[in-house]
Amino acid sequence: METHSFNFLFKESIYPMAIVDHEMRFLNHSKLWLQDLGIKDSNIIGKTFYDVFPNTPEEIKIIHQHCLRHTVKQSKIQTITQSDGSQKWVDWQIKGWKEESKKLSGLLIVAEDITLKKRKEELLLNIQRVAKIGGWEFDFVANKAYLSDITKEIHELPLDYEMDLEKGLEFYKEGEHRDKITRVVNEAVTHHMPWDIETILITAKGNERWVRSIGECEVVDNKCIRIYGTFQDIDQKKRIELHNQEISERLTIATTDAANIGIWEYNIFNRKVTWDDNLYRIYGVTRDKFEETIDAWEAIIHPDDKIHCHNEIELAIVNNKKCTIEFRIIWPNGELRYIRSEFTISRYQNGVPSRLIGATWDITEAKTAEQNLKELLEVTSEQNDSLMNFAHIVSHNLRSHSSNLSMLTGFLTQEEDENEKSSLVKMLNDASISLNETVTHLSEVVHVKTNSEEKMKKTNLLKAIIAVEKNIRALLNEKEAVCNISVDASINIQAVPAYLDSILLNLFTNSIKYSSPKRKPIIDIKAEVKDDVVLFTFADNGLGINLEKHGKKLFGMYKTFHKNKDSKGIGLFITKNQIEAMNGKIEVESTEDVGTSFKLTFKKTIENEHHKKNEKDREHLYYR
Repeated sequence: METHSFNFLFKESIYPMAIVDHEMRFLNHSKLWLQDLGIKDSNIIGKTFYDVFPNTPEEIKIIHQHCLRHTVKQSKIQTITQSDGSQKWVDWQIKGWKEESKKLSGLLIVAEDITLKKRKEELLLNIQRVAKIGGWEFDFVANKAYLSDITKEIHELPLDYEMDLEKGLEFYKEGEHRDKITRVVNEAVTHHMPWDIETILITAKGNERWVRSIGECEVVDNKCIRIYGTFQDIDQKKRIELHNQEISERLTIATTDAANIGIWEYNIFNRKVTWDDNLYRIYGVTRDKFEETIDAWEAIIHPDDKIHCHNEIELAIVNNKKCTIEFRIIWPNGELRYIRSEFTISRYQNGVPSRLIGATWDITEAKTAEQNLKELLEVTSEQNDSLMNFAHIVSHNLRSHSSNLSMLTGFLTQEEDENEKSSLVKMLNDASISLNETVTHLSEVVHVKTNSEEKMKKTNLLKAIIAVEKNIRALLNEKEAVCNISVDASINIQAVPAYLDSILLNLFTNSIKYSSPKRKPIIDIKAEVKDDVVLFTFADNGLGINLEKHGKKLFGMYKTFHKNKDSKGIGLFITKNQIEAMNGKIEVESTEDVGTSFKLTFKKTIENEHHKKNEKDREHLYYR
């Protein structure tokens, strides 16, 4: 019964084990012996160990014989080649046994499969060699030091070198680096503090080498008895890092600081942005007030430019190309700034975009200069047009008057008939009046061009409209005209009052003068505040103008488009000059036999900055 129980337990053992006799023949074995050692033959009882393992090294055979003779225990780690050709690491535990009563002897053999363990050790060793990471230890109780082979290689020491703590500290470069390692070791011993530092080591061969030292202590009864850790050669990596840092600092001085350029990076996946110091200055924000997210960046962009920026970035990612965008930002103090940014896309190896890297700079001054130049060119162009107009008047109109007067005076000197002389005198008088009228018109134009800026002042738009309307009320009543005024009473503009009266008077009288005989005149007057200007609309339902035919010469001098006897073609010319002299502009929309709408733009006053429409303050006036 005992033998049966023993055999059962032996077979079901959790270890791969076997018993052999003094001739190395198998007497018994566990199931795991066959399984772990990859033995295909399940009937090995009676066969010798060397029949089952024909490639057993001589060294193992010697151990077998030694254990048989002396009944001692020995162990040996060996690699064996299995039937499928694979390698297996086995830790052989061999123990001799002898039973004197039956004169039996043999071996108890345990074969532990340590293949996985050995592979992990090899992998760790390879990693240490590739990463140049070694281990070290100082035992204060035994007063001994241990350095791994890799640690000795980093120090350029022979592998049999004996190290102690004092010698170990002396390898560090004298000064800052030796002081640093001495300080952290003392803190570890006295206060049990771990460390992780980068310092310069002077090797046994006198070479400088950057190393990373990581250490911690083992404490027993509140006393440090051992310090240990890892030691890594980071010389190449550190020198590249320092070199890149030096180049980066030079580049920063040469580009970003000098040129006021900011560098940024945007991580597409976590939506985080990284800015350098210059970029915070460019955007007018501080680090503590900026959340470093794409949403925080978009919040600074002018509302009208956000969609444009978003679309440009998306397009650049899709097309995989560099991109340059210009947009406006609003500083926390409300100041508007113009920005230009250039960026490129970085991608993973599979082509998926990972981040945007770019540079940004403030172009406000350049934009302002560009706008000033544009305005100057526009003014120059307008002045040139005015000069051309004047040249046309002088060369054509005045010459016509001169020729007419010369001809009439010639006739007068030669004419003897008194009736004819009287007729010529009347014609001469009419010609003189016409010449005087032309000169007066030219004087008005010159007056508008030269005397507007100094007379600009705050003017209430509604009051000016009502004043002009009252002056021509009789004319409106005669035509049974309806005048609808929808202008907020609080709107003030910057204007020359006399010019504004002249402009309004011309618009009113033109609406009456060129009203349609088919319907009663209706005049609609509106105004609204937008940004820093006031948009003024003056519309009627009169005869209208064919703009395709006459649009380019609508505001020309002495240009008429209807057959009214009192049309002189000077009113709109003067009106355009007057409104432009006040830094405004005038546009027109018109359809024949439908009506005309003049759209004027005035500069608003500061009071209109915070203007809010209030129906109670609005006046709606209707006159018939």
